[in-house]
Amino acid sequence: MLTLFLILFPIVAATAVLFSTDTIAKTAALIGAIGELVIVGVVFFTFVANDQYQFGFDYAWFGAATNGSSGVRLSGAIDGISLLPVVLTGLVTPLIILSTFKQTYTRPTSFYALILFMQAALMGVFVARDGFLFYFFFEAALIPIYFLAAMWGGENRIAVTFKFFVYTIFGSLLMLVALVYLYRQTPLVSGAHSAAIADFYALNLSAKAQGWVFWAFFIAFAVKMPLFPFHTWQPDTYVESPTPATMLLAGIMLKMGVYGLIRLILPIVPEGVNIWGSTAMILAVIGIVYGAIIAVRQRDMKRLIAYSSFSHVGLMAAGVFSRSEMGLQGALIQMLAHGVNVVGLFFIAELILQRTGTRQLDQLGGITRNTPRLTVYFMIILLGSVALPLTNGFVGEFLLLSGVYGYNHYIGLAAGLTIIFGAVYMLRMYQKSMFGQPAPRTATFVDLAGSDSYVLLILCVFVFWMGLYPASFLKLTEPAVLNLMQFIK
Repeated sequence: MLTLFLILFPIVAATAVLFSTDTIAKTAALIGAIGELVIVGVVFFTFVANDQYQFGFDYAWFGAATNGSSGVRLSGAIDGISLLPVVLTGLVTPLIILSTFKQTYTRPTSFYALILFMQAALMGVFVARDGFLFYFFFEAALIPIYFLAAMWGGENRIAVTFKFFVYTIFGSLLMLVALVYLYRQTPLVSGAHSAAIADFYALNLSAKAQGWVFWAFFIAFAVKMPLFPFHTWQPDTYVESPTPATMLLAGIMLKMGVYGLIRLILPIVPEGVNIWGSTAMILAVIGIVYGAIIAVRQRDMKRLIAYSSFSHVGLMAAGVFSRSEMGLQGALIQMLAHGVNVVGLFFIAELILQRTGTRQLDQLGGITRNTPRLTVYFMIILLGSVALPLTNGFVGEFLLLSGVYGYNHYIGLAAGLTIIFGAVYMLRMYQKSMFGQPAPRTATFVDLAGSDSYVLLILCVFVFWMGLYPASFLKLTEPAVLNLMQFIK
């Protein structure tokens, strides 16, 4: 039942915030997000490391005219594969809300309610055990982020969010067609088919059917992550969206795509992966290199971080398609690590914008002279992003690259360029913004205090926790990953 509370609690909290007053909306949203984090903490620390689903719920959803059952159920639970995305969603959401405490947004009740509604939808995606329930939450997560970007975004927000909406709807329609097809292929039980994801695993589809189902799912997830060449909506959407929405997009929402690759594509269409997985792997590696090269050339901090995220998610997808235990373990822990790092980086870019009025690197410099806290926090999160040993990014990237290298040496070498390029663009961003002579805009830069400092401090704790003791996470995911491997031919 805890899984059900993970979905219902933020919905209740969001409703309460929506009908609260502007003066207390921010605090009420933070209290609601912290309450959700407490539930996530209970799940994490009581989770038993095995290959079974835990904390589940299962209810009839809607019935057929003949026997009252359609085989479509409200069914959810948590296993080792869904645990870390759930932890990420529970951890990052209150930090995103806390990061806004020194900012003022118009219509705050709607703004913070949408964040909590999105948290509920994201939780639903990660815990769903029914294919159509997964699809429902997959689409439901799009609605809050669309309004956050369209109502509180930059000057070009309408055009940018429309492009984002069209891309995601197109991909999602393909996924819906595939889900309906899979549902119709399950055997009739008491006059009804089944939409249970576990029953999709048991299907024996032809190679041709698996091929088109693979592409239907892959395009839907490739748009969400995004992967090359389905990425063109991403940089503008990240830049134009208000920073809390960008954090939600990059920190959590793109993980729905990686999670979908692991939960649906690999075990449902293994023969489709055998046929087309190498193509998907090549697209992922192209994205790794292309995103990194474009990031090196960026002058806007937020756009640079957006392209770096695009490059990093390509490595996660490549690790998944390596179809190895190390690749899958790396993808799972890197989802958590990347979420922590990218939220921190976007928040730092926003702090610099608030204090200087710009994110352009050629107009910054010398910030470190007056900001010992920001200097340290920025460097820690940056080193996690470039995968320095003993930080969170190293664990995931080591496992991912090991899996990809085991799949193909040459592809592994190409994917490994992400470490070199990542160090180039991240250290260049740090140097241009923090070192050198103070620019006119940075001469009076004020160091972090209060809520700003707390957000980055918590993120830095996770950078070191995951880097120094990754077994506390990997031991929880390993049994479920090993169980999943039996479906991968």
